[in-house]
Amino acid sequence: MAAVVVEGLRKVYGSVAAVDGLDLVIEPHEVVALLGPNGAGKTTTVEILEGYRKPDAGSVSVLGMDPLTGGRAYRERIGVVLQEAGFEEQFTPRELIRLHAGYYPRPRAVEEVIGLVGLDEKADSKVKTLSGGQRRRLDLALGIVGDPEMLFLDEPTTGFDPSARRRAWELVDRLRDLGTTILLTTHYLDEAQHLADRVVVIDHGKVIASGTPEALAAESGAATVVSFRLPAGVSEDDLPQVGDDVGVAGAIVEVRTRAATADVNALTAWALARGLELEGLTLARPSLEDVYLDLIGANDEAGGAE
Repeated sequence: MAAVVVEGLRKVYGSVAAVDGLDLVIEPHEVVALLGPNGAGKTTTVEILEGYRKPDAGSVSVLGMDPLTGGRAYRERIGVVLQEAGFEEQFTPRELIRLHAGYYPRPRAVEEVIGLVGLDEKADSKVKTLSGGQRRRLDLALGIVGDPEMLFLDEPTTGFDPSARRRAWELVDRLRDLGTTILLTTHYLDEAQHLADRVVVIDHGKVIASGTPEALAAESGAATVVSFRLPAGVSEDDLPQVGDDVGVAGAIVEVRTRAATADVNALTAWALARGLELEGLTLARPSLEDVYLDLIGANDEAGGAE
């Protein structure tokens, strides 16, 4: 049975449909990144899945339960890491983690959680002394202390330095290996590319694309970039007819192409026939950021309404 099943989800605020007929399925143990511009409906969707908001239409099932009516039995099985949470400043992280552990029937050990999120050195310091990144680690600790089957992560590494961010990624990878199903929202597309088994892009309250970053790139037709140094004595006009667009910046040629194999073959055959070396020849497949921007731009041009 799927961990999350959403069909025809709709939520309206006044005249604005924040979520407009959204369908979503998440399989057990899957890590799914929910991406979209501000106002796309990400937060509303996640809050409905968490049980904090009531949908106006559609059906929602998480772990086989209705989040809105699941009550304590539901909340004991999920973990939530909000984008921003408030803490009692006079408590220490160890005290707060121990307190929250008491809310669950089978919590993780407090010391294990402290180690997982990297708060060992600050475990007995007052919350008021923690940096922004350390507070975010405490958010993560409180989200996982109940050993949830389903974990909701809202912008989990906001405010993290690169080292802390990498450690948070390792934590998500470990939770996946332990069987936790994870839905995360993030504005860091490299984070989504690294962590997610599947990416779901939503805009104007609807899913506009879903798949692995590689599958989305193939479906979107986003261009691959072939680059190399222009050989001495060769001008741009001498190059073979390749790619959708060719640009030269200084001595560097960049060819944007949707037929990378054929165009690389044409370029290398052209160079070999003339005894030329294409120095610095590289091929860069489209990143998740390239694909995402293409998808959002195409959806806006199609006239989606908020």
